[in-house]
Amino acid sequence: MNQPADSSSPMQAGVLTLSTKHGDYVLNKQPPNKQIWLSSPISGPKRYDWVVSGDHHHEKEGTEEGGGEWVYLRDESRLSDLLKKELGLEFEEDMEEGKVRPGSMGSE
Repeated sequence: MNQPADSSSPMQAGVLTLSTKHGDYVLNKQPPNKQIWLSSPISGPKRYDWVVSGDHHHEKEGTEEGGGEWVYLRDESRLSDLLKKELGLEFEEDMEEGKVRPGSMGSE
């Protein structure tokens, strides 16, 4: 299992860079599009869309209500699963239940 990233990595202008022994992970918030862009030294670049529970994966409307999750639409994988696998990160129960919403990811 990979070592967790340095927890002191700051977010600046909606971009979070995590340095690991495998290289840098870059997470970039795209609030207008309800997306997170990820660059991983292991799996490469991916664009995650905020998908509300019950919606079809091509629908991103209605994020103000209900839970959702960050989903890579090409293979329907979840961002939280990738971060667990590659970084060994564990998330709070709220993240697992999809209660983390686009506007709650920290300030820009």
